[in-house]
Amino acid sequence: MTILKADKKFERFEDVTPELLEKENVKLLLCDLDNTLRLHSEKEPANELAEWVENCRKAGSMIVIISNNGRKKMMQKFCEPIKVECVWWAKKPMSKKLTEAMEKYGFKPRETVMLGDKWSTDVLAARFAKIRAWQVKHRKRVV
Repeated sequence: MTILKADKKFERFEDVTPELLEKENVKLLLCDLDNTLRLHSEKEPANELAEWVENCRKAGSMIVIISNNGRKKMMQKFCEPIKVECVWWAKKPMSKKLTEAMEKYGFKPRETVMLGDKWSTDVLAARFAKIRAWQVKHRKRVV
């Protein structure tokens, strides 16, 4: 395993299925927000995101958004409708906020995955936190 390479790669977040989370024993899925779960310009969660979060929850996985975005009110407003905890200004690739989330919610590193679009922030933060790193392609607007 190289520090710069994700353990698994996906086209988009929807490809991380509840069945995969169960199979991989993922109890805590830490997710980047911008260009991973949403386009940077989206102000509200898309229906497919809300449905995906609920399906992951039913499969026994908790979703926590860990973002470098520093706009606390915007983050809270985005996360509230889908009932997801959020951490803003995470300063990834530093791993402190990832580790704090595991401790706060009582999950072990082996039960935790970081899902994001960038190796330079998300994958490295996962490596520093000693958890698995899953990567999606940078989300783009479909026209």
